[in-house]
Amino acid sequence: MVMQRVSLLTIGAFDLPKLRSFYKGIGWEETEFSSDNYAAFKTAGVILSIFPIEELAKDAGIEISHTADQFRGVSFAINVDSVEQVDSTIEDIRKVGGKILREPSDAFWGGRTAYFADPENNLWEVAWNPTAVFDERGAMVSF
Repeated sequence: MVMQRVSLLTIGAFDLPKLRSFYKGIGWEETEFSSDNYAAFKTAGVILSIFPIEELAKDAGIEISHTADQFRGVSFAINVDSVEQVDSTIEDIRKVGGKILREPSDAFWGGRTAYFADPENNLWEVAWNPTAVFDERGAMVSF
């Protein structure tokens, strides 16, 4: 049986300093594990790491099959505590150069949502879900 746990998400970076600067610019705190060749950011639920894409592909035993401007088929989500935080978070992202893909809007499922892309087109949703439940660290445990 595979343990049902996601503990680390790694984004393969084409330009690690640029991505690192973006995530620091939105106010995310790096861990003590960060270095010139690796960045790791604390989040409520998992560690988000950024690693050179060539090294990530080599470690996984695969070849890179896309560029930074192509959709990778994955999105990440930042679930916020209030409906107003969707809008304010998108404004903070806009200020540091994030590409807003979908402006904040009410969702058919009763919440509020928006999308942005980081400098390498990794997609992020910012969402407020009225039924979301978070633990004491701020990690989502149910929705």
